[in-house]
Amino acid sequence: MEHIVFLTGRLAEPALNRVLAQIAPPEAEAPFSWEVREIGLQVAALMTAEMVQRRVAAPVAADRILLPGRCRGDVAALSAHFGVPVQRGPEELKDLPQFFRRQARPVDLDAYAIRIFAEIVDAPHLPVEAIVDRARAFAADGADVIDLGGLPDTPFPHLEDSVRALKAQGFRVSVDSQDPQELLRGGRAGADYLLSLTLDTLWIADEVASVPIVIGRHPADEGSLWQAVERMQASGRPFLADAILDPIPYGLLASLVRYQRLRERFPQVAILMGVGNLTELVEADTSGINAVMMGIAAELGATAILTTQVSPHARRAVREADWARRIMHAAVSQQLLPKGLSDQLMTVHAKSPFPDAPEEIEALARQVRDPNFRVQVSQQGVHVYNREGLHVAQDPFALWPRLRLDHDAGHAFYLGVETARAQIAWQLGKRYVQDQPLDWGCAVERAPEDLQRWKAPGTTMTNKGQP
Repeated sequence: MEHIVFLTGRLAEPALNRVLAQIAPPEAEAPFSWEVREIGLQVAALMTAEMVQRRVAAPVAADRILLPGRCRGDVAALSAHFGVPVQRGPEELKDLPQFFRRQARPVDLDAYAIRIFAEIVDAPHLPVEAIVDRARAFAADGADVIDLGGLPDTPFPHLEDSVRALKAQGFRVSVDSQDPQELLRGGRAGADYLLSLTLDTLWIADEVASVPIVIGRHPADEGSLWQAVERMQASGRPFLADAILDPIPYGLLASLVRYQRLRERFPQVAILMGVGNLTELVEADTSGINAVMMGIAAELGATAILTTQVSPHARRAVREADWARRIMHAAVSQQLLPKGLSDQLMTVHAKSPFPDAPEEIEALARQVRDPNFRVQVSQQGVHVYNREGLHVAQDPFALWPRLRLDHDAGHAFYLGVETARAQIAWQLGKRYVQDQPLDWGCAVERAPEDLQRWKAPGTTMTNKGQP
């Protein structure tokens, strides 16, 4: 059995023992045996690799050493020093059960089976340089194919130049137009795909090397779609089929059934599903819509989806689709529920927003002997405490008179920011961690934190000390 030594601070030690007793009860058959060592500091989050090397005597009788998740410094050097693997655990000790579950059954989220076509819907109005810039942004978010969207009755004189410029940058390109001549021009310029050919315009596929995406003459005309599929199958050329996803309330359910019938009739056909009619036309957070639609696409065995980022509320649609396709691929391929695989699509709420109960926070506050303020959140509200006492409120303004910071602008500003974050976390049901920005999943760009480096002092540092 693996023996794990957990390093922690004085304040967290009792809670860590309780959590580990639940995960691996000493008296029962457990996945590992464990030992908790408090290394002589109050706050576990302030632990560093250098501190561990100084305060923990080698050798350590363990198969693995687990550090607090925010421990800074060179963990690899610690492994070499102690001669056993040393790693960071989760940032919040209450997340240890999930941490060990994921270790016991690791899931690969690098794999996916669905390509993302990201449409530049206003391409005729953009210069070539702007089209290339937009393509770079889409590709950075996970797009596999850059789709140049044509507009009805709108000339696109630089279509060929746009296709060639994108190809020169290494992008795969599709041209999306209702004008057969634009499709023909795009194909001759080197487009990889053409959206969308009907039974009446399949002749274009004979003129160019581009892979066609075929549709019915109109969305409900399944017969013409099936005929187009059969004609392409007879040609022996690659193609994709699209049954057209209709928006709510204009036939969403019927269109989903069309996709299912298409799959049943043609089990091996590559299918493209356009999801923009939902992400763009429903005023709801698109992360959830993308999750559900990518789950449907994964069950359908779709090859590709087409998405857009037109409405400001859909401005993260490509990135969300990228995460959703990975999560749903893992769920479908490994027959897992899409739970506990990643929290990147949990942009508004958290699965476990309040890890600490009010009574646990009260017990922790009674142990504090210094003037530094701690901020935590429970279902009860925002808790602020130091050695002078514990204060709880649901509105940060109610806390202000109790904190006695009228003549300390740095601390006042700091606590204003932190309690505002805490209030938002309490209102939405998000996880709050003091001194850290709220986690909005893939909805907000956040550079990964380098725990190998020291954290720079905060901007509210004053001569009176750090908040």
